Amino acid sequence: MAWFRAASGVARIALRRNLARGPLHRGARAGWGYPLQPARCFHSTHLRRQAPHPRPVPLSRLSDSFLDGTSSVYLEELQRAWEADPSSVDESWDNFFRNFVGQAATSPGISGQTIQESMRLLLLVRAYQVNGHMKAKLDPLGLEERGTVDDLDLALYGFSEADLDREFFLGVWKMSGFLSENRPVQTLRSILERLEQAYCGTVGYEYMHIPDREKCNWLRERIETVNPREYTRERRAVILDRLTWSTLFENFLATKWKAAKRFGLEGGETLIPGMKEMFDRAADLGVESIVIGMPHRGRLNVLGNVVRKPLRQIFSEFSGGTKPVEEGEGLYTGTGDVKYHLGTSYDRPTRGGKRIHLSLVANPSHLEAVDPLVVGKTRAKQYYSHDIERTKNMGILIHGDGSFAGQGVVYETLHLSALPNYTTGGTIHLVVNNQVAFTTDPKSGRSSQYCTDVAKALDAPIFHVNGDDVEAVVHVCELAAEWRQTFHSDVVVDLVCYRRFGHNEIDEPSFTQPKMYQVIQNHPSSLSLYQKQLLESGQISKEDIERTQSKVTNILEEEFVNSKDYVPKRRDWLSAYWAGFKSPEQISRIRNTGVKPEILKRVGQAITTLPENFKPHKAIKRIFQQRAEMIETGEGIDWALAEALAFATLIVEGNHVRLSGQDVERGTFSHRHSVVHDQETGEQYCPLDHIIMNQDEEMFTVSNSSLSEFGVLGFELGYSMENPNSLVLWEAQFGDFANGAQVIFDQFLSSGEAKWLRQTGLVCLLPHGYDGQGPEHSSGRVERFLQMSDDNPYVIPEMDPTLRKQIQECNWQVVNVTTPANYFHVLRRQLHRDFRKPLIVMSPKNLLRHKDCKSHLSEFDDVLGHPGFDKQGTRFKRLIKDQNDHREIEEGINRLILCSGKVYYELDEARKKKERSDVAICRVEQLSPFPYDLIQRELKRYPNAEIVWCQEEPMNMGAYFYINPRLYTAMKALGRGNIEDVKYVGRAPSAATATGFSSVHVQEQNEILHKAMQLEPIKFTSHAT
Repeated sequence: MAWFRAASGVARIALRRNLARGPLHRGARAGWGYPLQPARCFHSTHLRRQAPHPRPVPLSRLSDSFLDGTSSVYLEELQRAWEADPSSVDESWDNFFRNFVGQAATSPGISGQTIQESMRLLLLVRAYQVNGHMKAKLDPLGLEERGTVDDLDLALYGFSEADLDREFFLGVWKMSGFLSENRPVQTLRSILERLEQAYCGTVGYEYMHIPDREKCNWLRERIETVNPREYTRERRAVILDRLTWSTLFENFLATKWKAAKRFGLEGGETLIPGMKEMFDRAADLGVESIVIGMPHRGRLNVLGNVVRKPLRQIFSEFSGGTKPVEEGEGLYTGTGDVKYHLGTSYDRPTRGGKRIHLSLVANPSHLEAVDPLVVGKTRAKQYYSHDIERTKNMGILIHGDGSFAGQGVVYETLHLSALPNYTTGGTIHLVVNNQVAFTTDPKSGRSSQYCTDVAKALDAPIFHVNGDDVEAVVHVCELAAEWRQTFHSDVVVDLVCYRRFGHNEIDEPSFTQPKMYQVIQNHPSSLSLYQKQLLESGQISKEDIERTQSKVTNILEEEFVNSKDYVPKRRDWLSAYWAGFKSPEQISRIRNTGVKPEILKRVGQAITTLPENFKPHKAIKRIFQQRAEMIETGEGIDWALAEALAFATLIVEGNHVRLSGQDVERGTFSHRHSVVHDQETGEQYCPLDHIIMNQDEEMFTVSNSSLSEFGVLGFELGYSMENPNSLVLWEAQFGDFANGAQVIFDQFLSSGEAKWLRQTGLVCLLPHGYDGQGPEHSSGRVERFLQMSDDNPYVIPEMDPTLRKQIQECNWQVVNVTTPANYFHVLRRQLHRDFRKPLIVMSPKNLLRHKDCKSHLSEFDDVLGHPGFDKQGTRFKRLIKDQNDHREIEEGINRLILCSGKVYYELDEARKKKERSDVAICRVEQLSPFPYDLIQRELKRYPNAEIVWCQEEPMNMGAYFYINPRLYTAMKALGRGNIEDVKYVGRAPSAATATGFSSVHVQEQNEILHKAMQLEPIKFTSHAT
């Protein structure tokens, strides 16, 4: 309504003036007539519902309407100007006066209609569009406490009951809804009936916050129709069948397993027919694959009735166990998880005769944590299926009301929705709104009126629907699918229902919600309400209902009987495994990661060349010239170039590479420069996009992310799980900030394979190192990742290269690499194997430019005799031996220092200064799983050496407590001392990771180096500071 925007200032000022004068409106907040705080949530303790009636107002208010005084004079002046010259006023006012002055005067029976009345009437229509949802009948329990909506009061607009049968000229507008119909003259009563039907029934629509006329008109066309949802008898029979399945499934589980936790859907059973109809409609509109994420409530119902997991398997899980029987080589069952956390995938037929692939992602009990994974997995599906328009693959997220409002990752995920390298073309959000979170009432669980208000930040439409009205649920679910496919943006369905039992079936909810559960106890199910509705309409007979129920019951009983003999098969557990990839119990051959010299040269030239007319910053130009020289001479390869070479060679081999995180395009430490900016035009150029001919623009993706750890890391994890032939990396701005995503590390990355048999090769780059930047810019908390590593510290696994499965059997890898070449190889190793494992990299900061942290190009290739080529070939070095070229046995070495990360370079410098030729320094590049074989090789090399672990971190942090028992185990196997023979050099235990005082940092660092190089033996219990 363009005219309304032109008049909004006048109308609002006048309306506020009237509200301040009217005693009946003192309960309203200053502003646009909203009620006071009690209208902020569903669920109260008393019932009430009043039919709409115009309230009486004082004569003073009728004679002094809201368009009075200055505003009336302003309108009259505008009208006179328009009558003299229509072009002298704004186009919106010209449209308004043409409608009401030019046509109203010639319409019979309405000659008394004034300009003020015309504007009031249109404001009333808009008030219903904006705030009609506040009057909608959304709560199936009738417990909602919602104040009178002053904005919808006729008296506010100067109308009374006497005006209900007056005819008014509405005009012919360039907009949708009933204002666009060819009925410019209607009675006030008929206008109100249409508005009440459209906006105040069992669906409440919120969409007028969307600043897009096309989108609002599209919704109005579907909302303000005479009969918004008319279903045929056949269609209603399908809806009834689906609701029957949903309800009887829960009843069956409750009967067979009375004391079992199942987090049932009772009270929200209409979710199932709603989802099915949504998927049917989406398939009709071109969707081929849907990724679903949801919490535990209703999950078994969704698994059985929507995703079609075999019912006998679900029943078998209830009866005791799902561990597969022995099937020979490759059987790996992990730890398993509870039945209401598991996922599955299935190709299901739709009502329209199509097939759609459904994937339900496994998730932990951490509500909403799965959200970004679903979005990331959906984005990956779109890339691999060349779904450029993002119409074939879609994400669906099911939420709880408490978690949608309360969990920050919801907003982090929503905020990704329109970012170029993260958008999926819209996610459909289904909120199962129980009106209570565990035991917490909404008034204690959120500050907003609705649990869905956070979605308004995205301009997403929100459809609130009464969960007892299954046809309304089906309608808004279909509408959500249509919106997503039309506008490729997020949409929210708020299914207002209830939870018939407690948080779980053995919980007692009346302890905390006594009145609510008194009502619930006597409240009929949505199935019985729908059956009654269909019987009364005559469309469905009692025999039809009984036949449907009998069919469902018989199938459930039959599946229950079959479940007793059900034997899980490996494919049931590993259905999502990538074909040809090996489980931890199958040996995967260790492969070399060196690259042919000619390929290194060719890709090296490509990634160091900028377009001829491109004008980069002069410092960037110099960096690229230096990199080109490194490639040409083969000398001085630094960290950034080694990384770019790893990416480029993987791309040449046909792999997808994606790097994401805060500031990754340039790099936090201004070292990467993967995207270069023209200083005159602002044009961007990414050399890694031009490695091969006709390279897909997304084959290499580097993207600065939003300022989020939890959401973005979850997104990249979901992305990495879709296809193994990709290197997906997430880089923290500093490793210290990674704990913002701790839930992803704890619940998914470290344990996902054990719980759900899902592999991922995600790489996490966590900048780490002590260089005086204080307690929030020093530590990636390597100790936490090592603590979560599942290798046994007292058992040395098989280490023979031909039989070794050590990495396959562990949950992830943790490395602290010290050379560019080794970084190159550890990245390439991620893809050059028949399995996938997460990789945690404690990446460097000052080593990025350290004069000694360089590699020769020959360390990257696969040529026999070159520095990187050892007995097996060129590959990642789990341990780098002392660089002094010691013999196989060096009896003259008195101290063997084992360390990891940048402290090596400082130790080496201190050794040179003190001329300690009797000290050997070995770098443990791979901390986990522990390289027992290489550690024992060095222990044998130095039979007389004192064994020292040296680290920069405090004793209670860093790798010490991980290394200590494993190093002792390696020594014990060689008959080499006891636990007290593992000496420690490093900082003293500390609460903070590092000091904030630069001078203290320097002193501590010097003390570490001094103690490591002291002449006298190091005491077992001592530390440097």
